[in-house]
Amino acid sequence: MSVIQQIRDRAAWLVFGLIALSLLGFLAMDAFVGKSRVFGGNSTVIGTVNGEDIEYAKFQQVVEEMENQYKSRGMQINDMMSQNIKNQVWNQFIEDDVLSKIYKKTGIDVSDKELNDMLVGPNPIQGIKGSFTDPKTGVFDAQAAATTINQLRQLYKGNKTTDKNYPQAKMLYEQLIPQWIKDREKEKYLSMLSNSSYVPKWMAEKMISDQNEMANITYVNMPYSSIPDSTVKVSDDEISAYVQNHKEQYKQEESRSIAYVTFNAAPTATDSAAILKQLIDIKPEFDTTHNVDAFLARNGSEISFANSYFAKSKIQVPNKDSIFALAKNAVFGPYLDNGDYVMAKKLDEKIMPDSVRARHILVATIDPRTGQPIMDDSAAKLKIDSIKNLIDKGENFETLAMKVSDDEGSKAKGGDLGYFTYGSMVKEFNDFCFDGKKGDKKIVKTQFGYHYIEITDQKDFEPSYKIAYMAKKIEPSNETDQNASGLASQFAGLSRDEQSFEDNLKKDNLQKFMGTDIQPTASAIPGLGSNRQLVKWMYDDKTSLGNVSEPYSVDQKYVVAMLTEINHEGTMSAAKARPLVEPILRNQKKGELINKKIGSANSLEAVAQATGQQVLKADSISFSSPFIPNVGQEPKVIGASFDKQLQGKPVSQPIDGNGAVFSIKVENVFAKQNTSGDIDQFRTSLEQQEQSMISYRAMEVLRKNAKVKDNRAKFF
Repeated sequence: MSVIQQIRDRAAWLVFGLIALSLLGFLAMDAFVGKSRVFGGNSTVIGTVNGEDIEYAKFQQVVEEMENQYKSRGMQINDMMSQNIKNQVWNQFIEDDVLSKIYKKTGIDVSDKELNDMLVGPNPIQGIKGSFTDPKTGVFDAQAAATTINQLRQLYKGNKTTDKNYPQAKMLYEQLIPQWIKDREKEKYLSMLSNSSYVPKWMAEKMISDQNEMANITYVNMPYSSIPDSTVKVSDDEISAYVQNHKEQYKQEESRSIAYVTFNAAPTATDSAAILKQLIDIKPEFDTTHNVDAFLARNGSEISFANSYFAKSKIQVPNKDSIFALAKNAVFGPYLDNGDYVMAKKLDEKIMPDSVRARHILVATIDPRTGQPIMDDSAAKLKIDSIKNLIDKGENFETLAMKVSDDEGSKAKGGDLGYFTYGSMVKEFNDFCFDGKKGDKKIVKTQFGYHYIEITDQKDFEPSYKIAYMAKKIEPSNETDQNASGLASQFAGLSRDEQSFEDNLKKDNLQKFMGTDIQPTASAIPGLGSNRQLVKWMYDDKTSLGNVSEPYSVDQKYVVAMLTEINHEGTMSAAKARPLVEPILRNQKKGELINKKIGSANSLEAVAQATGQQVLKADSISFSSPFIPNVGQEPKVIGASFDKQLQGKPVSQPIDGNGAVFSIKVENVFAKQNTSGDIDQFRTSLEQQEQSMISYRAMEVLRKNAKVKDNRAKFF
């Protein structure tokens, strides 16, 4: 033992030194690999707006809160929705930062008195008004609202986390009220902008005069298409020069483009037949089983058992009429339903209301937010029995509900729950309300505690069915999936650069697809599907032009991609802008050739002879519309038709229009009858249009002018 102790004593300093060195090593690694997190780096910054950092943790917290809101409404959060939520939150952070600075400069704020009016004043915000308005009288109870809000304020300020209502208080003061304040500040700002709109009387009069002007013209047009494109060349230098002179029109966001090839991993006919056989094999057991829930779970049904009745009008499945006609406990199928093979077993049917209205008083045994017990079951039962006895003796249901019910959502309404459909409540609550009759009252126990329920109305009775569905998704077998994966891996292994990628496409007779202008935060590629990892590969610092990816699985396909284009934020390159700019410059050059043909022709007839075109006529052209009948949108020609300097002249100078070069003769300009109505009404209408446009465009302009750096692609 002494030898071991000596070794321990002598090794202690060595062990301590090794631990210290290891810790330093970890710190150093975190500093460099983690972008200097220890020494104040920015690895946790997801973006900046006008120099203000947006921290990942704060951003993700808001994203999760919004996702939870969607989930609470029964919505599924898939990749696409998750990305949309992130975009909403990102735009909200930008908006909050931009507007907060404007509010500070302009003095826009919400005072304590104004906030109080928003909550308990004569015209409160909708979130408060809806909760404290009597459904029978439509009267808002400001006193009840004030009492409840004050109670929640005391809980929140006192940080009484053990109180069952504390989560509600926290939500009110940390989420709802701050958002209501933001909404009111934004409303003030946009109102200030929109109310600055003004249309002078002279402008309205001029607009009415212009709208009523009409013209008749004769013209000759020589289409640009009459000159073959192949005869007119446009160089990259010409495109670059045009783009530089029109930078605002040719701005671009950061993006990447890829070429890709797909290898089909969808189920084969053999795979589909195998799934069908699985269902056929278990159909006899499904037909005889009395425990359908366990049967579905054991056999891995895609559709879990909903032990509920559904109205005939609400059931939308293939072969529903055949299923409705089944005897009780009989099975129909298998049949095909949206990529699944399904068998349906009709368990029961009865006539039920489509919706029920009820009121209740709840004596809670648990806190519905935390799941923690708040009252002993026996004590709760005694309390609900006493409440029932009081009502039986003549006590007012609404008054008792407002005093003693633990359901904060309905107590202010005297326990009234409004109309609800089957399945909206927990099973025991549903069963009583939909199996009972109008006027029935009963104590019902649920997972939340004891309810004293009264059915106040039922409506829209129709047949309802309880049906169990045994569903199997038609999926590829391992063999099918491995075959597609193997082909994709083989192609990727042989195609490590652009040349080999193209050569192998031709050799294997594979079709090449294009994915263009894919932005850093995208989760899906148009025409292909959703795979965030593939997008991240495009933006990896190690991925260069011509690099080929490993296979990625996307919607029952394996995809091998090659990076073909890197577009940085800013002005488009000549190559990127060519499809947009080349037709413009080509038409300009064609216009010059057509102008040379026209030369010094001094009449429409001479222009027609020089160009080989006909003299045409257009009557009743409107100054307020850019269209020429049977020609199209030609605003330059419309403008020239009302040019007073051209009236009386035999022919205009050539006009380079959108689709042709025009020479025109103004035959007549006249005014139609005024149909715009009273000048003051017209001015008011114009101002309202301006106000609406200001409100719509204000945020767009502010976001555009903000200095934003988006690092989200590095985190998601």
